[in-house]
Amino acid sequence: MDVPGIDNDRIPAHIAVVMDGNGRWAQRRGLKRTEGHAAGEEALMDTVDGALDLGARWLTVYAFSTENWRRPVDEVRFLMGFNESLLMRRRDELDAKDVRIRFIGRRDWRVPRRLLRRIDESVEQTRRNRTLTLTIAFNYGGRAEIVDAVRRIVDEGIPAAKIDERTIAKRLYAPDMPEPELLVRTSGEYRLSNYLMWEAAYSELVFTDVLWPDFRREHLFEAVREYQARDRRFGGLSDE
Repeated sequence: MDVPGIDNDRIPAHIAVVMDGNGRWAQRRGLKRTEGHAAGEEALMDTVDGALDLGARWLTVYAFSTENWRRPVDEVRFLMGFNESLLMRRRDELDAKDVRIRFIGRRDWRVPRRLLRRIDESVEQTRRNRTLTLTIAFNYGGRAEIVDAVRRIVDEGIPAAKIDERTIAKRLYAPDMPEPELLVRTSGEYRLSNYLMWEAAYSELVFTDVLWPDFRREHLFEAVREYQARDRRFGGLSDE
């Protein structure tokens, strides 16, 4: 669809989002932090619809980091159950919109087996969809991803002289995923927080004060407008 102020010929194919501010959103309303996470579901679904409106092909969201295990036990337990129930509630809707669901991150002993089953079911159900790939970074850390890639290189016995950027890129969690042209972070924080450390090397970063539960597709459109106003040179010079 045509969105005012946006050039349809320069839509970022891959948009990444750090969904931040759930806890603060809840605390400002006198609610439990977990209520903020629950409120973020509507923001996620409206952002997916916004990406579909734009014609973006990839949307990657930061759902749970390797550092989030340090949060209070009750909050972590809620997040495990919430992500399981979200998949159960929303995967048919996403499937109907031709959205492919994928996950990146470590599948270790800390992630409940039941949640892993729901993840696998959702991935399998939607694997043939191609309009938009929604990648959920869960139990994910950018440094951990690079460490895991290096471990694979060592396990495969690749000599040091033959290791280059392509060698590492092929061993990331989703080697077929294009690098994000645009990375958006909500809630007024100005950092990557260990998100897509390799992939975001040349991403345009857009920061907004909007807390994640209040984020809607128009905020995504505004981030794309800002992206399109920038001159992406990748270390070179512009035509001017």
